[in-house]
Amino acid sequence: MIKRYEVKVRIYWEDTDAGGVVYYANYLKFMERCRTEWLRYLGIDQLLLRQERQLQFAVVSVRVDFLRPAVLNDEILVTAELERLSGATISFKQTILRGGTQLIDASTRVACLDSGTLRPRAIPKDLFMEWRNGQ
Repeated sequence: MIKRYEVKVRIYWEDTDAGGVVYYANYLKFMERCRTEWLRYLGIDQLLLRQERQLQFAVVSVRVDFLRPAVLNDEILVTAELERLSGATISFKQTILRGGTQLIDASTRVACLDSGTLRPRAIPKDLFMEWRNGQ
């Protein structure tokens, strides 16, 4: 099973506050993009998952330690590492790095939901198989 995925992100004006420092909420967007690209890499199309199976993923908790700031023009590396996959939830360890410097240390828990009721549903076993085969 592929356990770690990463994406590079360039910091643009739109990502920063008036001081040229990344606005704190944008780190959550970068982490979301990484998790989404990980699913895409594994062949899981979230739009089709919603349309064909009435399933969607939603973040239920995030813990973030802001260690150092990213600034305008930085190229950062955003990672998502699978920590636990069980029942209706997926837990990730996420980091954001600039070169060898860690900027963010985070953990994110995502739930699989019925898209009609927004209530938790078990992640289908065939998705587990796709994840296992995604190495």
